[in-house]
Amino acid sequence: MNVKTKTAIVILNWNGRHFLEKFLGKVFDSIPAADMQNTKIVVADNASADDSVAWLSVAYPRAELILLDKNYGFADGYNKSLRQTDAEYYILLNSDIEVTEGWLSPLIKYMDSNPDTAACAPKLRSFNNPKFFEYAGAGGGFIDRYGYIFCRGRILDSIEKDEGQYDSAMDVFWATGAALMVRAELFHRAGGLDGEFFAHMEEIDLCWRLQLMGYRISNVPESLVYHVGGGALPNNSPWKLYLNYRNNLMMMAKNLYENRWLIISIRLLMDGASALVYLASGKFQYFNAVIKAHWAFFRKISRCNKKRKKFKRLIVKKVNTGIYDGSIVYKYFRSGKKITFSQLNQNFQD
Repeated sequence: MNVKTKTAIVILNWNGRHFLEKFLGKVFDSIPAADMQNTKIVVADNASADDSVAWLSVAYPRAELILLDKNYGFADGYNKSLRQTDAEYYILLNSDIEVTEGWLSPLIKYMDSNPDTAACAPKLRSFNNPKFFEYAGAGGGFIDRYGYIFCRGRILDSIEKDEGQYDSAMDVFWATGAALMVRAELFHRAGGLDGEFFAHMEEIDLCWRLQLMGYRISNVPESLVYHVGGGALPNNSPWKLYLNYRNNLMMMAKNLYENRWLIISIRLLMDGASALVYLASGKFQYFNAVIKAHWAFFRKISRCNKKRKKFKRLIVKKVNTGIYDGSIVYKYFRSGKKITFSQLNQNFQD
């Protein structure tokens, strides 16, 4: 076990030398020398097949290196790496994140000042379109009654320009895994990320569990980072679509405690409708991805129930924060125009 420090920034790498070359130096440069004694930067390698490790050893010997024996995906890759990392706070930082000067201090200050907050994240803008929010987290994550996720600054595929409209810190339902700060003790007490997810939505599942344990999840827009997105899986990947559909259902099966099977049944029907749209559009790979995701979910129901039963002893409260009381999909398409988060007419600050 390493010597405990205040904050460990842990970057999970898989064949990402090009991102490390582009962004790792900025992570080091963003931390004042006086703060480095309380901060360590760790690169955990998911058995990369490129020369990431050899390059890193020469270019950044200051970075601590954790070598995993195979590609465990995002979820278990972090689980295994964080078990070897001793710190008060973890920051799970994607390799395709560009940090800005002073990004770290507001996150630490917020967590220090709010001991009932389990996790938080900075504001996320697009690296390729810097004036706009980025899809994977924007100004903080929310969820609707049927498990569809959206953000301050991004509803479905509609992404807003960042004009300071969401610059207030607020409690959210989930904080992006692209740049997730979490209390180490609570991360492990909650069981970490669900390794069966492999990748996608595992941070939302974790945030849901942390809220059930009685803690808050927050967005801290005073901290700003830029995200490339699609670094590990392209946004148009059928495999990515499969993971998102399957993992969303698994997440609800594990964490819903009111009208669980009614809500999941409605969600299955909504997914089926989207699959038919893919089929009618000639997108057969996407249609197959949705169907395969549903069959995979049915095979994992018993596993979800076992995890649910094991976690139940940690539950202390009902989760209300960050949930849209309705269908965000219906609201979006019924309006006939691109709606924004500020137009939802619901008080999310619970």
